[in-house]
Amino acid sequence: MGDKAHTPAGAAGRAPTADRPSEIRNVVLVGHSGSGKTTLVEALAQTAGALVRPGRVEDGATVSDHDEIEHRRHRSVQLSLVPVEWRGFKINLLDTPGYADFVGELRAGLRAADAALFVVSAAQEADAVAASTRAVWEECAAVGMPRALVVTHLDTARTGFAELTEVCAGLFGGDDPDAVLPLYLPVLGPEGSDGHAPATGLTGLLTGRVLDYSTGVRRELPPDGADRERLAAARARLIEGIIAESEDETLMDRYLGGEEIDAETLTGDLEKAVARGGFHPVLAAAPAADGGSQGLGTVELLELITRGFPDPSEHAPRAVTTPSGEPRPPLVCDPDGPLAAEVVKTTADPYQGRISLVRVFSGTLRPDLTVHVSGHGLADRGHEDHDADERVGALTSPFGKQQRPMAHCVAGDLACVARLARAETGDTLSAPDDPLLIEAWTMPEPLLPLAVEAHSKADEDRLSQGLAKLVAEDPTLRLEQNQDTGQVVLWCLGEAHQDVVLERLRGRHGVRVDSVPYRVPLRETFGAPASGRGRHVKQSGGHGQFAICEIDVEPLPPGSGIEFVDKVVGGAVPRPFIASVEKGVRAQAARGVAAGHPLVDVRVTLRDGKAHSVDSSDAAFQTAGALALREAAAEAPVHLLEPVAEVRVLVPDEYVGAVMSDLSGRRGRVVGTDGAGPGRTVVRAEVPEVEIGRYAVDLRSVSHGTGRFDRSYARHEPMPPQIAERLREQDPRAS
Repeated sequence: MGDKAHTPAGAAGRAPTADRPSEIRNVVLVGHSGSGKTTLVEALAQTAGALVRPGRVEDGATVSDHDEIEHRRHRSVQLSLVPVEWRGFKINLLDTPGYADFVGELRAGLRAADAALFVVSAAQEADAVAASTRAVWEECAAVGMPRALVVTHLDTARTGFAELTEVCAGLFGGDDPDAVLPLYLPVLGPEGSDGHAPATGLTGLLTGRVLDYSTGVRRELPPDGADRERLAAARARLIEGIIAESEDETLMDRYLGGEEIDAETLTGDLEKAVARGGFHPVLAAAPAADGGSQGLGTVELLELITRGFPDPSEHAPRAVTTPSGEPRPPLVCDPDGPLAAEVVKTTADPYQGRISLVRVFSGTLRPDLTVHVSGHGLADRGHEDHDADERVGALTSPFGKQQRPMAHCVAGDLACVARLARAETGDTLSAPDDPLLIEAWTMPEPLLPLAVEAHSKADEDRLSQGLAKLVAEDPTLRLEQNQDTGQVVLWCLGEAHQDVVLERLRGRHGVRVDSVPYRVPLRETFGAPASGRGRHVKQSGGHGQFAICEIDVEPLPPGSGIEFVDKVVGGAVPRPFIASVEKGVRAQAARGVAAGHPLVDVRVTLRDGKAHSVDSSDAAFQTAGALALREAAAEAPVHLLEPVAEVRVLVPDEYVGAVMSDLSGRRGRVVGTDGAGPGRTVVRAEVPEVEIGRYAVDLRSVSHGTGRFDRSYARHEPMPPQIAERLREQDPRAS
């Protein structure tokens, strides 16, 4: 956006500051794993003068990826904030993981940002772009978030810049592929021994000037006249794309009439179209050459961010309520307005305690301020509901492992807040005398179970506290204490997410756990009527025990639960002890009668019994009722019932057949398909939950990473005998 010379600004030793929303740009970097987002963030920070040497801050740490897990895995697993200064603007660069298991961190970045840079790698297959970024692009489009694209890895490209731009136009342009067009074309240097020609500069399509980065310092050169025909065609298409989005309705007629539209007018219209999300420019970028201070395209990218992307005050007002749910006027981005900030990320630092990354939407946040913390109460994910006042600690701006002090954080800005002991991701910070709750944001549902047990007694003592901290940090993690199986289950987004959860539990919170096979909550029921006699008689000194009861058991339709019927005549079982028999029957049913799973869908009829005037008691008849039910179970077939889930799978049309075949192989019944927009289908099926424990992982393989699914409980139904027998052999509780 303009081809101006620039001297790097910013200081590595201080935090960038902003006093007005107009001085702030919040930008989230989105892209598939390995696309080069973190490298691009470091290149931008270096060009902005925030680094003392390429990729490093003063203490030698990298700008982002400062988590020890990331260092070991060589992969981003969490959201990182890197603030830089450029021409008087504070730019908050939000680097997100590209791997699907950490989409929660991506959603947090989208929540905190006002614009998005989609990073695509020319070194990867074009299919990878579609698989991991199309859904996020559509999510941004749904809320009108401005977007631009950055092509990386041109030096090792499998796909040429022009070809990749056309792919992106087809994927993201929708009905108007001319809404996705390049602003610059790469200037390629000589081919290396590997056959690749690295990009050494850019040619501005609006100005025609050549921007040479071959030395690592940007130089402007006059047009060289090379490849004039290709440049002219690309320039004409760009101009037409800009004019099509122009608010000046006469501009197209003037252009078609042969008038030469000046670059300043086109640049102004381009910036407006980008800001309102109608046009999505494509740029190329690369790190600085050895010894250089400016990477390829980084100046142009910073100019696009500051001049083309909107400031926070241009964002649509946020919907808010009181904590009790009463609607309040939407929040505008005003530093003098009522305080309303949101925790977009929570981390537990071993030395500083809990640190909350906060986006301020209204008002101004200051150190040592008392705020009201309001939560959405995600009880189903292990997040407690809370509504309390807390005192804000220090405000800091992160940069690698450093935390630089901030005097305040105005509306539209981001800051790290210390000492918020109860605030969790998604919570709202507001004034104690005017508490508010910002409308919740959607988080993906974790669908991959991880059952864990404490490794030792010492770990068992710390397990509960460690799990609570984990859940507070990660809203995509769901903690379940399964009452049926007795297991502690962490529901995750994928295998990589599971591995990171275990590493954090061990490394950050000092808790070692062992992974154990996840058990699906099964049920038992009678396959035929049966009778049982429970006799509990003991006369060994002192007060004796005497209780005898006879019952009939018959199966009932699914969903009937346990029915208890009293048909005793003549007072064979005294009235007070009939309730005791029922209590014993129900307690035994809850424990199971064959393989240790709860018994359901039967009618138990008490038809006779005996009592003793002295030795009969409530406890004795409870025991007799349980014994009678167990004896009846020994005389009749007992069927295992497995939970069946309603599964809805969203996939591109080309994978519908593969998904349906895979579901059928899991004993699933496909019940229908529905269209879900251009090129997409929802497959609806009923599948036993035993068969879909790893479906979150397997669907990615079947659909090449493009599929998503959700599931809900439908019912329990009989399990095939051969599978039931295998589970009985595997289950240590089976009798």
